[in-house]
Formats: sequence, structure tokens, C-alpha cells
Amino acid sequence: MKSNRGSADNDDLVFKALAASVRRRMLDALRASPCTTGALCAQFPELDRTTVLQHLRVLEQAELVIGRKVGRERHLTLAPLPIKRIHDRWIGDYARAAVDLLAELDDDAESERDPDA
Repeated sequence: MKSNRGSADNDDLVFKALAASVRRRMLDALRASPCTTGALCAQFPELDRTTVLQHLRVLEQAELVIGRKVGRERHLTLAPLPIKRIHDRWIGDYARAAVDLLAELDDDAESERDPDA
């Protein structure tokens, strides 16, 4: 069983990885389809290979990308579970609270329109 501290550390790595727009673009590229490291580098011609690999290392440390060696190539795949964990912990509860608040506002507006209700 993982401790809460370990989970918080993992979340920190995910937020750090998602902080850079180029890394988010890399995740978008991998979401579209898995690819090799070379193919990923080719999708970012404005960056040299070393820079792409540095960004990729951050994504792998956050467990957002899985790389596996096939012969001389490294095949990269998006690993969506860390993003789901962030969604479940942070976004889901806030979204539910926002929907509940909107429902309350709608109920209040309805009461003002029809005071006999």
C-alpha cells in the first residue's frame, strides 16, 4: 500500500511535467498515437533531439509516458493513469462543487420567478 506522501510526491511530479507547454504537446502527440523516440523528435523540429529527450525524461519520471525498447528503437506510449489520479483528486471534486453551486443558483432563480413554488 502506498503512503499518502508517496502519492503527493507523484502528484508533484505530474504537475511539474504538465507545467511546460512543450511537454503537454508531447502528451497530445502520444495521445494521438504511440510512436518511437525518433518520430516524436521529428514532430518538434524547433527543438534539438537532446531537448526533446530531456522533456521526455521529465514525462517518464512522472509516469506519464512509458518507453519500451524494441530492437534499436524505443517505443513511447501515453500512460493516462497519473492524469486520471489528478482528475479524481483535484478536478472531479471541484467540478461537482461547481455543478452543485450552479444548481443552487438555478433553484434560487426559479424561486424568485415563482414565489408560490
